[in-house]
Amino acid sequence: MIGLFAVTAAGRRSAAELAGRLGPDAVVADGPIAPAVRRLWDHLDAAVFFLASGAAVRLVAPLLRDKHSDPGVVCVDDDRRFAIALTGGHAGGALAEQVADVLGCTPVVTAASDSTGTTPLDELVDQLDATVDGDLAACGGAILDGWSVRLVNPHGFPLPALPPNVSAHPEAPLWTVVIDDRRPTEDEERTLRLIPRTLVVGVGAARGVSRTAVTETIARLDREHGLDPRAIRAVASVDLKADEDGILEAVQDLGFWHSDGGEELSLLTYPAEALAGIEVPNPSEVASAAAGTPSVAEASALHAAAELGGGAPVELVVPKIKGDDVTAAAARIRPRGRLAIIGIGPGAPDLRTPRADVELRRASVVVGPDEHLDRVRHLLRPGTEVRATGAEAVALAREGRAVALVGGAAMADLVLEEAGADIELVGVPGVTAALAASALLGGPLGHDHALIGLSDAHTPWEVIERRVRAAAEADLVACFHNPSSGPLGRVLEILAEHRPVTTPVGAVRGAGRTGERVWCVPIGDFDPAAVDASTTVVVGTSRSTVVDGRMVTRRTPTGA
Repeated sequence: MIGLFAVTAAGRRSAAELAGRLGPDAVVADGPIAPAVRRLWDHLDAAVFFLASGAAVRLVAPLLRDKHSDPGVVCVDDDRRFAIALTGGHAGGALAEQVADVLGCTPVVTAASDSTGTTPLDELVDQLDATVDGDLAACGGAILDGWSVRLVNPHGFPLPALPPNVSAHPEAPLWTVVIDDRRPTEDEERTLRLIPRTLVVGVGAARGVSRTAVTETIARLDREHGLDPRAIRAVASVDLKADEDGILEAVQDLGFWHSDGGEELSLLTYPAEALAGIEVPNPSEVASAAAGTPSVAEASALHAAAELGGGAPVELVVPKIKGDDVTAAAARIRPRGRLAIIGIGPGAPDLRTPRADVELRRASVVVGPDEHLDRVRHLLRPGTEVRATGAEAVALAREGRAVALVGGAAMADLVLEEAGADIELVGVPGVTAALAASALLGGPLGHDHALIGLSDAHTPWEVIERRVRAAAEADLVACFHNPSSGPLGRVLEILAEHRPVTTPVGAVRGAGRTGERVWCVPIGDFDPAAVDASTTVVVGTSRSTVVDGRMVTRRTPTGA
């Protein structure tokens, strides 16, 4: 929700104009401004004040917590000369630019002087779960100041939209950002390295191996093969080595010296029969006789990488190397394109989950129909591509992009049919229109229920009718979306054959949006012509009644 607050006639005119351009997320607050701000604050994604900046600061200052949870706040003067970003970091700056574009004024953004030091790179570090090597603040400041920055991403990690001055082939870059799990071949000034944890080290050893021997062999992965120890996500071996002190102590040392304070380095172990089926380049009869598998180091590295990668492709980057009574190998979890399927709810901003907002900011491409995209455009990073065709989503993810898909179930079904293991698929649930309607009607969907679509565009009426009859005969709460007056009338007739005339029918139009309407009447009095495509209809069971305008369903007696 974007709250618009004004106290003067000119401010109210500007607020109304802005609301018309921002769409259904924008709400012009009524009444005295201070109580309205306090009442709406926890529900706001952003706020625009049409009054003096000092007055706006005094209003919001007691409500501020931190820049990650505070809404973006923008202040516009009565003469519409400036749109000043006050809070919200880069989201506030983006909102100021959007407001300025609509109202024809000058945006004033001071994100580079943000006292918390947050830059576009900070979220990137979190998303990649990366260790930072270099001056993150200085490089981020250069990006905010508009300096040219070179981006080196040799493994193709899917990245969010970045500022236009960050690119793979810039002219005269001031800084270089490298995303890699390998050591640089040479030191370069003004280079920031982000080191994702993509590596798994497999270890095989004789009984009683020393900590020093294991540590020295693992160190050769860095010294001889250029793998950065900070990129190691786990160490793996056969389960016979789960209590091998030399390995356990070496893993502890490795985690101590190379951990950035995050998740501890762990030793993963697997049964010999699980490792025996892994194809490796260097099987050993000695290992087979001793451990029951032709490979320990290579096989455990590949097996653990596949497990941790959750379907991502893996590769053996360093085949088995031999030390003193120990072998080691390294596997890499390769990045793949990312496709997040996001439920944004029935339309009200406060019914959209925080995880949906995070995924929208993480994407470099957002795909969906205009009616859904219009609700979330203000949440997107500057430079985010917007596409309208859902069929593009999978193809873009296969190119290695970070893609977010917003839309209905039909669009999600389309991409799910095409998606495979070559992309990372993320589901972000939202509050559906049915759940929003149920909450307004008293929670009837808390009982056993059937959710049935009444659109015959994809399902023949004969199939819909069988489903309705099954729900009627089972005495389930029945919830219908995509209703129209013709089919809905016949649906209610079928249900009425199995339920008393007092059975309540509840309807919610535009849940959470301006013009929301909620009504509940007996099944015989319900008018199907009163609904439209934005209405959700819920029919109670034979045990449902209406209490104070809400649907209440009595529990079935025990033993019935």
